[in-house]
Amino acid sequence: MIKSKKTGQVIVISSPSGGGKGTVISELLKRNKNLWLSVSTTSRPIRANDIPGTTYNFVSKEEFEKEIEEGYFLEYTNYVGNYYGTPKGPIKEKLDQGIDVILEIEIEGASNIKKLLPESIFIFIMPPSIKTLVKRLKKRNTDSNDKLLERFHKTYKEINEVTKYNYVVVNDILEDTIDKVEAIIKAEKCRVDRIEEVYLDTKEEEIHELLMEEDYDNSTITEKI
Repeated sequence: MIKSKKTGQVIVISSPSGGGKGTVISELLKRNKNLWLSVSTTSRPIRANDIPGTTYNFVSKEEFEKEIEEGYFLEYTNYVGNYYGTPKGPIKEKLDQGIDVILEIEIEGASNIKKLLPESIFIFIMPPSIKTLVKRLKKRNTDSNDKLLERFHKTYKEINEVTKYNYVVVNDILEDTIDKVEAIIKAEKCRVDRIEEVYLDTKEEEIHELLMEEDYDNSTITEKI
């Protein structure tokens, strides 16, 4: 019998702002009970559609900086003037329980995770076109024009970072996108280098004893040859 490690795996999912990663992750969680989303902490202002504790854990800039000093975060970054960080404790707890952890983080944060946890799965959700991306960002209409232009400028840079990821999935039809991400996760679980302990449970002597048993039906062996 082959035994593999029982700990969960980290799945990093990123996209440019407006790329649709939030919707993709939400649907993934509905379809997979063994997936858990790490809720990031941020110092950015709460938006109308935000749910504290679900969308993000919201803290002040001062509180965030205090948590940095206390070593609370696995990684953190500053994006468009706001802090975003990934808490360490809850992630370790879930991984130890054998639960796969999704990190919905910015590209800079993903680079930090790659240095700390290189065995993680890195998936980049790409919009079908720049035109679609611009439409999505305008539709959100949560930022000032200056902030929106800043996001557009940053988006071009982010898309060029896609080569740092293991996989890229174009988010055109949502259902297809989710199917592809699920397929990636399942395939990764079958990789040999993700198996921590590969060995045969049954020792050679035990097999010999089994073969020597008087009531053992050797026709089973013949049938398999």
